Amino acid sequence: MKKSPITVVLAEDHLIVREGLRMLLELSGEFEIAGEAGNGQEAVELVRDLKPDVIVLDVAMPILNGIEATRQIKLLAPDCKVLVLSAHSDDEYVERLLSLGASGYLVKQNSGQVLVHAIREIVSGRPYFSKSIADRLRHQNQRARIRGEKGSTRPLLTSRETEVLQMVAEGFANKEIAAQLGISIKTVEKHRQQLMDKLNIHQTAGLTRYAIDSGVIESAIQDTNSPDYL
Repeated sequence: MKKSPITVVLAEDHLIVREGLRMLLELSGEFEIAGEAGNGQEAVELVRDLKPDVIVLDVAMPILNGIEATRQIKLLAPDCKVLVLSAHSDDEYVERLLSLGASGYLVKQNSGQVLVHAIREIVSGRPYFSKSIADRLRHQNQRARIRGEKGSTRPLLTSRETEVLQMVAEGFANKEIAAQLGISIKTVEKHRQQLMDKLNIHQTAGLTRYAIDSGVIESAIQDTNSPDYL
């Protein structure tokens, strides 16, 4: 009897990258692309409606970033495996996504064949990480066992704070953020102040730089046509 293909949703806001991912997976003959999303909100809706085996999810997407999308996806479809793609491998965000239930994390500099292998692994119930991330996680665990360290001392943002950070960095005004998230302007102002206090950053430009450096949003000048870009 023929084995059923692994159903996959692709969530990536760069169309040329998404097309490349689709072609790569379709060529393998093992996967069926159930749907494609260009932002985090679409990704959540597709997983809710289609219940795929796997979602390949970019972290830095408009409207809803990959961190909050992962949280919502695991609530709506706990059996769906989340494989994160990112141009960044910041420890804070790796740890945050793993705590929310992501099954794997790849940096976009990996080859396409690594992506295929990673999907096979997570569908089989084994987590999969880019080598650089796996090495770092292993060393962190070793240090924690030997020295009793607690890991990264960087402030951990809540899902709502991350949403607000993304929208601030994307240039939305408080009124627009409030309308998009369905909260009051005063609540937006409160989250914005908490962000500044946690990060010790008190200007919008600084928040934007932090969002880019940590992978919440991508720099507008990033070259997605680079041959190293997955």
